[in-house]
Amino acid sequence: MAIKLFIREHISYVLFQVVLIAFLLVLFWLDGLRNVSTAIYVIAISMLLITSFLVVRYMLRRRYLAKIVELPVRMEDALQKNSKTSEYAITEQYLSELYKIYQHEVQTLYATQSRQYKFMNQWVHQMKTPVSILELLLQQEEELDKKSVQEEVERLKRGLEMVLMHARLENFSDDMQIVQISLKSAVMTAVNDNKRLFIANRVFPEVEVDEAIVVMSDLKWLRFFLEQFITNAVKYTFEPNKKIYISAKKIEHQIHLMIRDEGIGIPMADLSRVTKAFYTGENGRKTGESTGMGLYIAKEICDRLGHQLVITSEVDKGTQIEVIFQS
Repeated sequence: MAIKLFIREHISYVLFQVVLIAFLLVLFWLDGLRNVSTAIYVIAISMLLITSFLVVRYMLRRRYLAKIVELPVRMEDALQKNSKTSEYAITEQYLSELYKIYQHEVQTLYATQSRQYKFMNQWVHQMKTPVSILELLLQQEEELDKKSVQEEVERLKRGLEMVLMHARLENFSDDMQIVQISLKSAVMTAVNDNKRLFIANRVFPEVEVDEAIVVMSDLKWLRFFLEQFITNAVKYTFEPNKKIYISAKKIEHQIHLMIRDEGIGIPMADLSRVTKAFYTGENGRKTGESTGMGLYIAKEICDRLGHQLVITSEVDKGTQIEVIFQS
């Protein structure tokens, strides 16, 4: 197979040499063909040189040609080094780089699928809790506790919103529209949407955002990570009658939005890892409701929108989340 490929590769070269020899014979014939032995000698030497060139060329390419004519069994076959010429060495280097790109894309795809699978498993497991509670409430003979039902429905809604946003994150650029947004309006919408959560946990928001402050962002994604930060602040504030402070200020060419709570805080050992996928940390184990995906998705959103996310915390004193918008 290698010799056949070599012949097909050099058939044009051989034909060119035949035409060249024929041209030399024509020249000898036009010159009167006075010395036949000289013409035969020139033709013989030309044939010998051509044959020697092709033989040497084939020997240099034989191992490489033998490799490429056989169907590969593994992707690692592309990494074999068999070339003895600069041309084929560059080809092998090209294949090696292509293999690295392929490996990177496969690993990225595998990591994405693994993350989605793990997230869905955790999410389904956690959604069983509100569904089970709703079933118990419906089985009770006394009058249905609408407040309890509403709380579980809210948990289901937040869970559904989380999984929907996680699915959309894979096609983020197709689902993004950057516009001017009134920051106070977006904050108040997030606060009002979580009014029942504030009341149920007896935690109260205090908003100090100037109505004139405008940021460039995507409204849907902005509302999602604002709601995530607010629900986290409320969820990890265990003592009643505490406050969530939401404020914003302009510093040079940046808008700084701060969301500060008076909750249990984040241990220093967990602070650098709270935005990693599935990392629940010490606080997540206390509540038993954390998927470890909320802050991860929020961080991903901020990065893709070009917003900087800064988290500072002190145990037993509270946590502050700061989002920095470029104005």
